Amino acid sequence: MKNKEKLNKQKPEKKKRLPVGRTIANTVFALKQVWHVSHSYFIIYFVNTILYAPLNFLSSTYLLSVIVDGVKNNKPVEGIAAFIAFIAVWSIGMELFSGVYWSIISPGNQDKVANYVRIKLSQKAASADLSCYETPSFFDKYVKAMDEANDRIYRVMGSVDNLIWRVTYISLSSFLLFTIDPWLILFMLFPLLMGIFRRMERKLGHEYITSQKPINRKQDYVRRTFYQSDYSKEMRIGNMYVRMLRVYRDSFYEFRDLTRKYGFKTAILSYLQNFGLEVVTIVGALTYAVYKTVVLKELTIGDCIIVLNAVGGVSYNLNNLLQNIAEFGEHALYIDDMRYFLDYEPKIKEDEKAPKANGGDIVVDNVTFRYEGAEKDTLKGVSMRIRKGEKIALVGLNGSGKTTLVKMLLRFYDPKSGSISLDGKDIKEYRLSSYRESYSCVFQDFHMFSLPVVENVTLRKRREGDEELVENALKESGGYDKIMSLENGVNTTLTKEFDENGANLSVGEQQKVSLARIFADDSPFIILDEPSSALDPIAEHKMFENMMRASEGRSVIFISHRLSSAVSADRIYLMDDGVIAEEGTHSELMKKNGKYANMFCLQAKNYVGKEAEA
Repeated sequence: MKNKEKLNKQKPEKKKRLPVGRTIANTVFALKQVWHVSHSYFIIYFVNTILYAPLNFLSSTYLLSVIVDGVKNNKPVEGIAAFIAFIAVWSIGMELFSGVYWSIISPGNQDKVANYVRIKLSQKAASADLSCYETPSFFDKYVKAMDEANDRIYRVMGSVDNLIWRVTYISLSSFLLFTIDPWLILFMLFPLLMGIFRRMERKLGHEYITSQKPINRKQDYVRRTFYQSDYSKEMRIGNMYVRMLRVYRDSFYEFRDLTRKYGFKTAILSYLQNFGLEVVTIVGALTYAVYKTVVLKELTIGDCIIVLNAVGGVSYNLNNLLQNIAEFGEHALYIDDMRYFLDYEPKIKEDEKAPKANGGDIVVDNVTFRYEGAEKDTLKGVSMRIRKGEKIALVGLNGSGKTTLVKMLLRFYDPKSGSISLDGKDIKEYRLSSYRESYSCVFQDFHMFSLPVVENVTLRKRREGDEELVENALKESGGYDKIMSLENGVNTTLTKEFDENGANLSVGEQQKVSLARIFADDSPFIILDEPSSALDPIAEHKMFENMMRASEGRSVIFISHRLSSAVSADRIYLMDDGVIAEEGTHSELMKKNGKYANMFCLQAKNYVGKEAEA
C-alpha cells in the first residue's frame, strides 16, 4: 500500500469558502505545476493509483465473492486457484513497483516541484513593487505562499490520487452490493449526509491553522531575539530578555485559548460523523444483511459474508471521500494565496523593447508623492536638476522626504504628479532594468550576504578579474586592510551562518565593504543614503575625499545628517516637510543664514565647541 513577526496580537484573516469553480481552477493550477516539472512523474503517479485501486477491490471483496460462489456452485478448484494466482502476481508486481517508486523516484521529484514553485514565488517577489513589502496584507499573503510552497502542491496530488482510489473502490464494491440487494446502497449513501459536518470541521480546521500562524511568527520572532547578534546588546540591558520571555509565555496562552475555542466544536463534529458511519451505516447494514439471511432467508450465507466484508469498506471510503472532497476546498484556500501573489502585476514593469539608459542630466519637475494609506503627501512639488558629473547633497531632518526622493529617482515608486526625466526623456520610457543599473547605491540599511567578500562588493556572480577590482575598490572605501588581514582575503565568506571559517565584521567594517560597491562600478550615477553613519569623522572625511576623486565624471547624490560632508558638494538641497526649503552651495547657504546655516552651526558646536559661534 502507498506511504501516504509581529509582537502585536493579530486577528486572523477570515476566509470564505471559495466557489466550486475557483476550487477546481486552483486544483488544476496545482496539477499544472507538477506537469510542467515532469510529464513522466505526473503520469506514473496516477497510473500507479489507477492500477492499484482495482487490485485492492479484487484482492479483498471480489476475491471473497469468487471463493464463496465457487464453493457454493461447486466450481472447479483450478479456476479459483488461477484467479488467486493472478491476484498474487499482480500484487507482488505492484508492491515491487510501489516500493521503488515511493522510495527512489518520488522524493526527488517532490523536491523538484517544491523548488519550482519556490523559485516562481521568489522571481515574483523580485519583480514586485517595493510598495508590496510596505503593505502588510500583501506581504502576509507572500509569507503564507512561501510557507505552503514546500508541500501544498504535492498534497493536492495526494488528494487527487485518493479521489481516484476511493471512487474506483466505491464504484466496484457498490456495484457488487447492488447485485446482491439494491436496498444496501441506501446504507452506503448515508455517510454523504454527514458531509455537512465534514465541511464544518474542515472550515474550523482551516480557521484554527490560520489563527496559529501569527502566533507561530511571534514565537519565531522572540526566538530570533535570543540568538541573532543584531539583538544581543539590547537583550542584555534593561531586562529585555524578561520582556521577550513574557511574550513567549503569553503566546502559549494564546495557543491554549485557540484550543479551547476550536477543540470542543471539532470534537462534537467528529463524533457526529463517527456515529453516522459506525452506528447508522455499518451496524445498520450488517443488521439488515443478517436479518435478510437468517430470518427472511433471502440472502445466502455467501452473500451475507460479502456484505459483512464490503459494507465497512464502502462506508469508510464514502466517509473519507467526503473528507477527500473537503480537502480540495482547504487546498484551494492556500493555493489562492499563492495564485494571488503569482498573478500580481507590478505597477512598474520591465519593457524589453524600451531603450536603454545611458546617463545624462536628471530633472525632477514638480514631483508630488503620497504613500498608500498616508494622510498627507510625503513630497510636495519637488523640483531640482542634477547635471552630469554634479555632486548633490540632500540634507534635512528625519522625515523631510530625502529617502523618498531617492526612491523616486530609482523608480521604486512613480510620482503622484509631476515627472522625472533623464537626458530629456521621462524615466518611464527607459527599460527599467537598464535605468536602475545606471545607479550604484549604498543605503543606510545596507546588508551583507553570506557570500564571499568579492561577491558582496560586485553584487553578482564572480567573474575573471573581480578579485583585483574588489581589492582596489576596498582601498578606496577604507576596508582593504581589514579584509586582507583575513585568511582568505576577498574570498572570505561574510558571516558564519553557512561557513564556520567565515568572518563577522563590525558595522563600520561592513559599511566600508558596502561602500566598495561604489568604487567597483562605473555607473553614471551614485546614490549614497547615509553612507558614513557607522564611520568615525576621520574615516568619513577620507572616504569622501576618495569618493570625490573616484567619481570624476559621475553624478553623485548623497544624503547625510553630518553636514560637514555636504561642504564639498556642488549643490546642496535642504528638504523640510516634503519641500525643498533651500538650495545652493555651502557658501551661499551659509550667507543666507537660514535653516541650513543654523543646522550647520549647531553640529559644529559638537566638534569645536563654543568657538564655532564666533
